[in-house]
Amino acid sequence: MPSDLQGRIRPVEVDRSSPVPLYFQVATRLQELIEKGEIGVGARIENEVDLAERLGVSRPTTRRAIQYLVERGMLVRKRGVGTQVVHPKVRRPVELSSLYDDLVAGDRAPRTEVLRLEVMPASDTVATALEIAPGTPVTWIERLRYAGGEPLALMHNAIPLDVLPLTGDDLAGHGLYELLRSGGLTPRIATQVIGARSATSAEAKVLQEKRGASLLTMTRTAWDAGGRALEYGSHVYRASRYSFEINLSAG
Repeated sequence: MPSDLQGRIRPVEVDRSSPVPLYFQVATRLQELIEKGEIGVGARIENEVDLAERLGVSRPTTRRAIQYLVERGMLVRKRGVGTQVVHPKVRRPVELSSLYDDLVAGDRAPRTEVLRLEVMPASDTVATALEIAPGTPVTWIERLRYAGGEPLALMHNAIPLDVLPLTGDDLAGHGLYELLRSGGLTPRIATQVIGARSATSAEAKVLQEKRGASLLTMTRTAWDAGGRALEYGSHVYRASRYSFEINLSAG
């Protein structure tokens, strides 16, 4: 590991009585350092023996922690180079929030490019989601969302005309949910479907990925407390830079 990172990885305080595996505790600590930028992109991870000693855990635990981060896309193994840090993914909890809000909370410097903003007839899919008649005019929005200077997501939204008037400047400077809240409209419940597919050539070009690259997909319809449909969204995210995080608990 380069000398400027020597002091940044300290022994990890592991709870050996915890049901959480030791390797996961170690991997979580390394992931935090990477996401905070304390271990920078391109930094090489030292050999497992030295790293295990520095972390204060066994070599098998360290090896499994590194493999976990490789599988998560945080590290990459290169022949002749070793294990290196790559661009950290944006990890987004699956909850009723907007990508813009989550990026701001994570200090990821979001920027939005508005590609399209127009009134158009609702397609059958949009009409069903918003519970309106097909062909009803809606505000259609297409945006490219950046994080840390890189394109992250291509987002499409449909908003009923009577919900909120929107301008390109509004959408370039603020998240959609922030604009809804400022208009006195708060999303309270939503249905959301997460999936995956390959990028089309057009999507790959906009997102600066290779054609056929893996994308995460998300569709969502959100309602206010009174059951009024506020927005329908259909978004694609770069799988190389983004992941959804789901917290589960026993019922």
